[in-house]
Amino acid sequence: MSYEPPIPPANLPTEIVNALNEATPEHLRDVASYAEALAEHEDREARLEEEVDDADVEERPDDLPDDVPAKATITIKEINDNRYYYWQWREGDTVTSKYKGPVNPDE
Repeated sequence: MSYEPPIPPANLPTEIVNALNEATPEHLRDVASYAEALAEHEDREARLEEEVDDADVEERPDDLPDDVPAKATITIKEINDNRYYYWQWREGDTVTSKYKGPVNPDE
């Protein structure tokens, strides 16, 4: 019984297909894991960019620190089962965050 190799997507550049065809199974698994993480990162970056573009920044909030731009938004991050507020904004191609404080569970 013989098995046929998978057919690559038509829109995948030839140089990538050739590199993948020469990779070891271990490298292919690493590439798959990295590609998935990178895709999630790029999706998040695009969402943040869209949020910044859509935001109507009229007034500077009273609790906004001097070193945080007015276009910053508040996000919640969960760390070790605790939730924290962070100011988050884009500086060129990077997203910058600054700690704001813990999330009050009564809110």
